[in-house]
Parts: sequence; structure tokens; C-alpha cells
Amino acid sequence: MALRIFVTGPAGVGKTTLVERVAREVDRWGYIVGGVITREVRRGGRRIGFKITALDTGEEGTLASLRGTSHLPGVPFGKYVVHVDEIERVAVPAIRRAIVEADLIVIDEIGPMEYTSNEFIRAVGEVLKSEKPLLAVVHRKFIDRFRPLGEVHTLSFENRNAEFGIILDRVMKELKGIRG
Repeated sequence: MALRIFVTGPAGVGKTTLVERVAREVDRWGYIVGGVITREVRRGGRRIGFKITALDTGEEGTLASLRGTSHLPGVPFGKYVVHVDEIERVAVPAIRRAIVEADLIVIDEIGPMEYTSNEFIRAVGEVLKSEKPLLAVVHRKFIDRFRPLGEVHTLSFENRNAEFGIILDRVMKELKGIRG
């Protein structure tokens, strides 16, 4: 069974940063990393939304924006509007390309906003059926769904640097084992 690493923890602890650091190191060793990263969008020190970026192409989309701040259609989600069309335009194709082309699949994040898209849910299922290693950030409300499917690493401010080393080591061993 392929390696499945699920990173979780409180908001702001550095989950995306850890995944990006691992992806950079894996890339530096000549492996292909594909998938998607989600980042906060801030204006004037205030979070106004989230953007998604395809790791292979750099294509960006707006995952969610504060209500009333975007012309994009979407699904109300608390104080945000989730732009399902953007998830399906950027994240879903990036994940599906990664299944075919990448050595390591990265999904940041698997959570309630992303799960407003049935196509995203299907793409995650396709990854889980594949033999490709997966490194994913999973929202704390979703982690119990994924716990039986792989390793769960819960980040804290105290352990995040150690967890980076542990996760990078696990990923590199898996990738070296695949390539031989």
C-alpha cells in the first residue's frame, strides 16, 4: 500500500508551510511533486479569503472569499463564499494530473470548504485508490475519516520542526523505494 500521510492541527500552526517545505525538498531531489496548495489571502492584516495553486503549473484560483467581496459565484459558507467552480477549474485537474505525472501527490487542504465540490471529493477518492504516495493537510473536523487510511501527524508549535524531519524522511524513503 502506498504511503499516506495526513497532517492536521490547529489553524496557524504551520501545516501548509510544512507541506510546502517537504514538497520543495522532494523537488530538489529530482522527484516530481503535483497537486494543490491552499494559502490565505490577506489585505491590511485581515484574512479576506483563500487561494488555491496548482503545484505543477502555478495556476491559481480563488477557493473562498469574504461574502460580498468577489464577483465569482459560490456557496455560502459562514462568513465566506466558497467558489466551487474555481476548485473544479484549478484543484481537481491538478490532483488528477498528479495521479498520472507526479511522484508525490500533495493536497492542501482536505476540508469542509473543499468538500462543497463533488468533483474534489471524487478526485481525492481517485488519489486514495492510486499507488502514488500522498501528503495531505486534513482539516481537524475531517481527520477521523482519514485516520484509518494512513499516518496522522498532528502539528503543534512545539513539534512542527521535528515533524517536518519525520515526514520528509518517510516521504524520501518511500520515493527512493519506488525508484530503487
